[in-house]
Amino acid sequence: MSSQRLFAAVLPPEPAAGELARAVAPLHQLPGAVDLRWTARVGWHYTSAFLGNVDEELLPELYTRLERAAHRTEPFPLRIHGGGRFDGRVFWAGAEGGLDTLRLLARRAHAAARKAGVPMEEHRHHTPHLTLARSRVQTDLTPYVAALEDFEGMRWEAGELSLVRSSLPVDGVPGEQPGYEVVRAWPLGR
Repeated sequence: MSSQRLFAAVLPPEPAAGELARAVAPLHQLPGAVDLRWTARVGWHYTSAFLGNVDEELLPELYTRLERAAHRTEPFPLRIHGGGRFDGRVFWAGAEGGLDTLRLLARRAHAAARKAGVPMEEHRHHTPHLTLARSRVQTDLTPYVAALEDFEGMRWEAGELSLVRSSLPVDGVPGEQPGYEVVRAWPLGR
């Protein structure tokens, strides 16, 4: 039986991603930036639920339940805002706007996957973020976070939930990035 590596997410519109890309570009010149694995722009997303490897036989039920979760959640305002880090390994851009609704959508997407039969870890507190870079070792990400501290992107309306298939990069290939493909997307609201 084959499976697909999937996650549900809210994707920023191209103009918002472009703004962030312009703000992040100078950070590639900071000391130590060459040691970070920078996420390609196509990989920027606000994860609602990471599903892992999902058996294809579960997909029809998963689609139905995610569609229901999307329809039960109204569109909401969002903007890319500021930066942060998880430990010394992940540097990210944050969010501002309808964060309560974004977190509600995350809970609903997580529950939808679980009810569709996808084995899910316990749902944790959701910190909305777009991963910008990762480090294999503990790194002082303070200068990167500080550089994005005042970043405030354009306001946009989050209007759909996307189911994204990801493929891991080829091990040992320098600069290789994960692949991302939107499998399905459902509009928020009725």
